[in-house]
Amino acid sequence: MPLVNYQQVRPWARAIREQVVRRSMPPWFVDRTNDVHYPRFSNDPSLTPAQIQQIAAWADADAPAGDPHDAPAARQWAEGWNIDSPDVVFQMPKPVTLPASGDIDYTYVIVPTGFESDRWVRMAEIRPTDRAAVHHAVVYIREPESRWLRGAPIGTPFTASRLPREQDRRDALWTDSDLLLVYAPGSSPDRWPDGMAKLVKAGSDLVFQMHYTSHGVASEDQTRIGLVFAKQRPAKRVLSLQLTNDQFHIPPGVPDYRAEVHGSLPADALLLSFFPHLHFRGKTFTYNLIRSGEKPQTLLKVNWDFHWQMTYRLAEPLPLKAGTILEAIATWDNSRNNPYNPDPDSAVTWGEQTWEEMMVGFFDLAVDVNIDKKSFFELRHRNQEEK
Repeated sequence: MPLVNYQQVRPWARAIREQVVRRSMPPWFVDRTNDVHYPRFSNDPSLTPAQIQQIAAWADADAPAGDPHDAPAARQWAEGWNIDSPDVVFQMPKPVTLPASGDIDYTYVIVPTGFESDRWVRMAEIRPTDRAAVHHAVVYIREPESRWLRGAPIGTPFTASRLPREQDRRDALWTDSDLLLVYAPGSSPDRWPDGMAKLVKAGSDLVFQMHYTSHGVASEDQTRIGLVFAKQRPAKRVLSLQLTNDQFHIPPGVPDYRAEVHGSLPADALLLSFFPHLHFRGKTFTYNLIRSGEKPQTLLKVNWDFHWQMTYRLAEPLPLKAGTILEAIATWDNSRNNPYNPDPDSAVTWGEQTWEEMMVGFFDLAVDVNIDKKSFFELRHRNQEEK
């Protein structure tokens, strides 16, 4: 429902009060139950206690209208892109036809950039044409030397099961290619701080990985991505990495199943943001920082909401030394008390569909401008050999 003017808002006053007092709105799912001092986040829309009290008091007073002369100017809503006007837009060349019902396998579309020189991207936004059908979208940067999906068609939608080569079918979901951007309900475009950007090498392809879900109406989607380039070579390169656990087994009926995964940083880096990902049984997702000789520090804990998959952006980049360990911990509710649980009588393992589960803790780092994803992890092996 629109909430633009008083006439539209007035009938929803009690519901607004309830959501605001419960801190369900504005959407921000950082766990506040424990006395944990998180870093500040630049995109935190939370209301202050005074603002919450003011809204509650207004609703309790039967939501009176204010003086029209005190009203602010009408809001000017963005049309088109929510980033600066893109320097280039890449769209899937052909629309993907989507059925009205049933599961839909992950769909891939490879789009050549045609870049004749390296490009540094400081803003990016993914825009599906049928948002109701897009569970999530990931756009990868496939560099010229990458062998990932080399047997797949260019510009034509395909699923892994339709690839002729067994190796490509196995490798479709797993790649060491860098992420350009992730889109999910509730997520926002990327805008990297000054002096930071992502690199798309000359001759690279963009690989759209689309997770569609049917929603009762047959439709089509032709997702696009807009890019804004940095005007000069940045001081830092942004890499998107992930902490993934795909080995969990959640028994039926369990209300609080826990899994974890951790990894150490092979080089100094600046931590920029987090993007946790679970499915319908998700309960909480936590990122901890573990430094040698110190107690674990919780950087972020969210009470998971499948319908609002958000990026949590640090207000100030957090310097991390080589050897620092990042830990991700997820919990799931596979019981009947979870109203979103597709089937509490079944055990759950990793899978692509929403009735299965995932555990992926994406995070963004800024590193030396000359370090790419491959060389970043080669530093780990080099350090281990030196030890």
